[in-house]
Amino acid sequence: MTRKRVLVLGGNFGGLTAALAVKHELHGDVDVRVVSASDRVLFNPSLIWLPFGKRKAEDITFELADTFDEHDVDFVHGEATRLDLAAKQVETTKGTFDYDYLVIATGYRNNFDAVPGLREGNASTITTLPDAIKAGEAWRRFLDDPGDVVIGASQGAGCFGAAYEYLFNVSYQLKKAGLKKQVKLSYVSAEPFLGHFGIGGLPHGESLLGMFLKKEKITPYLNVGMRHVDDGQLVLDDDTKLDFKYAMIIPPFVGQDVVKAVAEIADDKGYVRVRDTYQTEEYDDVYAVGIAAAVDVPWQTPTPVGVPKTGFPTEQQAHVAAKNIAAQIRGEQPREHKAFGEIPAVCVMDAGNNGVIILADHMLPPRKHGVLIPGPQAHAMKLAFEKYFLWKSKHGYVNLP
Repeated sequence: MTRKRVLVLGGNFGGLTAALAVKHELHGDVDVRVVSASDRVLFNPSLIWLPFGKRKAEDITFELADTFDEHDVDFVHGEATRLDLAAKQVETTKGTFDYDYLVIATGYRNNFDAVPGLREGNASTITTLPDAIKAGEAWRRFLDDPGDVVIGASQGAGCFGAAYEYLFNVSYQLKKAGLKKQVKLSYVSAEPFLGHFGIGGLPHGESLLGMFLKKEKITPYLNVGMRHVDDGQLVLDDDTKLDFKYAMIIPPFVGQDVVKAVAEIADDKGYVRVRDTYQTEEYDDVYAVGIAAAVDVPWQTPTPVGVPKTGFPTEQQAHVAAKNIAAQIRGEQPREHKAFGEIPAVCVMDAGNNGVIILADHMLPPRKHGVLIPGPQAHAMKLAFEKYFLWKSKHGYVNLP
């Protein structure tokens, strides 16, 4: 019998995990190919440190080819250009590939058009490696000519954790540079309240974050969109004008154009509509995981907010997809089910030399349990997890917790 072919699009958290997990599930008796526009894995959570010189690109990345070679996975450094799901083919910049099962783990693009002026570079962002490098260049210019600072997450953004982490790391770096007293530090967010995080908030989160902001003398502007950002000024939808010498804004994310072009599986943002098995609604042999998978938000807020699709739920989704693909290859029905909202929330929010550990039984409400644990142990925990995750992933040990 011909071995089944699994094609994975994307090589970061979701793609790497799905490719290696399905190989492990079938004890190697499957052909797995990964097509990725990047030839390196990036540990995105550490991008908050890169602008301050605490990390270099080589500290938080590793090459995909060696890892996949070690586990008999074919790696193609290329980009998908067209999905023909009826024909079970994907066209790429390196040729056309057939598949029996497809996993879409293509991640995100920044939607800079959400805030006019972002695309022109009037404010920094840290959501990709090149962006974080540019943010570091802007930070070093700021240190030579300091002034007020604005950190924020725009309307439609979902990556609020990174915005908070960067906010508190900026505050910490201002203290180290002896600039804290002369700089007004502002936080602008679409969240309806502090600590919403795009997941509806957690018990005592608003008061805890409020305490953090008060202690650090940070002025919050909440439940407000950003009208435009100019060179040195952010204008909010309520006409508030915030002048700055340095600004970092988290924009909304959208899916890849190659996915958005397939209207039968994608929504208007380019995310793939999936069941709780991570199969697409239209095709039993096509899966999507991570940021590429659409999530139904169980609320509406006065200013639109997105949902954070972070590394932990991405890995969970990839394992569910891998188990279900393996079941199908064995002639069984997919039996793993885990809706995004039911995945536990596990996050460490760094704050320079402090932080908060965030734990909840479910990513989205309703929940039975949720807690935020502040303290310096959170910073140490994040440092340790970075090293552990990079080691685990580089060696292909994706079945470890």
